[in-house]
Amino acid sequence: MPPDAGGPDPAATPPAPHTAAELGALAGLLPRFGSVVIGHGRDEASVAAARAFAERWQAGGGTVLDVVDWPEEAASWLRQSRRFTAPAPDAWVVAAGPRGWAGMSRRLRHSTDWDPSRTVGFASTGSALALTLAGPGTLDGLRGATPDGRTWQVGGDDDPGEAPSPTTAHRTRISSSNPTATTSPPEP
Repeated sequence: MPPDAGGPDPAATPPAPHTAAELGALAGLLPRFGSVVIGHGRDEASVAAARAFAERWQAGGGTVLDVVDWPEEAASWLRQSRRFTAPAPDAWVVAAGPRGWAGMSRRLRHSTDWDPSRTVGFASTGSALALTLAGPGTLDGLRGATPDGRTWQVGGDDDPGEAPSPTTAHRTRISSSNPTATTSPPEP
């Protein structure tokens, strides 16, 4: 909504706090015991999510090479994007609001060897707003988790013969699987 419309700017709304199911699903999307760089916005929820992921990852034997934060608005995000990619981790983990993540992801795509398919994010990083702000193709391959522990992936689900449209250009697939859920064997 334009600032003069009188309502709140949805892009300025900080992400919701992470959930245990979301955290578990994210960890399940990554190679076991791999190295990661964690990036996050400076809002309270993103900082807490990044901290929780780092603790869980290291407790499970994984390595955190660096933790990088960025503002919601910046002139270019170049310094942060270089620091985010410099350690060459096995994967990247992101917790951020839509506006800051969109700006950072555009800079990552244009100025580094960052690969969204080697990146997992908390729910807000794959929101429709984040995808729209980042622009077509910027986040294709990004995977993540919803607050209830389902997983999602940006792009890759379009019919090759289908003409791109505003809705198909930013399609996100959500899996009904919950990698953190446990099931009982069927009864005989």
